[in-house]
Amino acid sequence: MEEKMKIIQAGSQPSQSGPESYFTGRVRIDAPFQTTPPARTGGATVTFEPGARTAWHTHPLGQTLIITHGHGWLQEWGGAIREMNQGDIVWIPEGVKHWHGATPDNAMTHIAIAESLNGSPVEWMEHVSDDQYKKDTLHS
Repeated sequence: MEEKMKIIQAGSQPSQSGPESYFTGRVRIDAPFQTTPPARTGGATVTFEPGARTAWHTHPLGQTLIITHGHGWLQEWGGAIREMNQGDIVWIPEGVKHWHGATPDNAMTHIAIAESLNGSPVEWMEHVSDDQYKKDTLHS
């Protein structure tokens, strides 16, 4: 009988640095995964060093973040920066412009899960400026 289930062995994929075009600061991407069609879910474990963050972006079908370590920030365009801590689960609805990452003083790791639409799970936008990356500032 042919086995249909798939196991990706821990450590079988090398860590990757988060590309500068999508991230600010030191970011490590581990264990990326992608399902096979017709399923369209994928994700990875992402570690942000203190001060590191994503660029602004949206997801066509939303995104789930599971915070597995540390302390991070999340901001929706036009809203206040919100805190995320180990054990938190975050749902970001489809089309919501946002960023997420570590706080200035603490690293943060999350598992990110998103579905692809027309072959892509994300639309990347401009970088989060240092002025935007301040907890007490609102932006619109």
